[in-house]
Amino acid sequence: MKMKKYSFTVVIPAHNEEKYVRRCIHSIRAAEKFYGRKVEIIVVCNRCTDKTAEIALQCGARVLYNEERCIASVRNTGIFNAGGNVIVTIDCDNRMTKGTLKEIACLLSTGKYIGGGAQIRFERYSFPLYCNDYLCRAGFKITGLYCGIFWAEKKTFQKIGGFSEIKAMEDVATAQKLKTYGKKCGKKYTVLRKNYLINSTRKYDDMGDWLYFKLMGKNFVPIMKSLFGDKTQLDKLLDEIFYDYNDNKKIN
Repeated sequence: MKMKKYSFTVVIPAHNEEKYVRRCIHSIRAAEKFYGRKVEIIVVCNRCTDKTAEIALQCGARVLYNEERCIASVRNTGIFNAGGNVIVTIDCDNRMTKGTLKEIACLLSTGKYIGGGAQIRFERYSFPLYCNDYLCRAGFKITGLYCGIFWAEKKTFQKIGGFSEIKAMEDVATAQKLKTYGKKCGKKYTVLRKNYLINSTRKYDDMGDWLYFKLMGKNFVPIMKSLFGDKTQLDKLLDEIFYDYNDNKKIN
């Protein structure tokens, strides 16, 4: 079977990512070259006060803006303004391997898959990062809701309303929406087999490799309260970890 050539748009949400945006785009350009067809790259700047937009433009990306404190909404700005008929999302501090776009095109060409995610590999490893890695692998294996890099046809994202615009676990909720919609269409939600997301370790570099284990222990009560509907304290923690991290580089 001859692989269909799709037009791709890669959407990158970015909040003060001047240190990482260039290398993320370079990884996409390498995948573009390997795929053999021009790829649109959209960087959605979210409350940026640094040179993220300037660097993205220098690298040939299209720059859009979204000021909401919700990464799902930021991604959706890129998705619903994309010119490609296949959408791929990747966070700005991460990278894709060079065969990513070609493998996505191959999987979609079979007509068996609604879309999918990617396996995740850290850019460096230590004992606690191996623990994180295997916990992620186990969670993905059990649920089948692979995240990291998301990919699907634009019309599919439009049908499900884009990313779920919630503050926590929006990636899992979106994967579930894709999986559910796929069942209605007789297609599966899947994961890349040969390629993967190269996951940034910058937070671990700054605050130690046991970071998330410490946060889970320290914030056990807010996490448990959130399970019963009270997400006030959890939302504050999520702001510190994700939405404010690039501003102050410190998590209390």
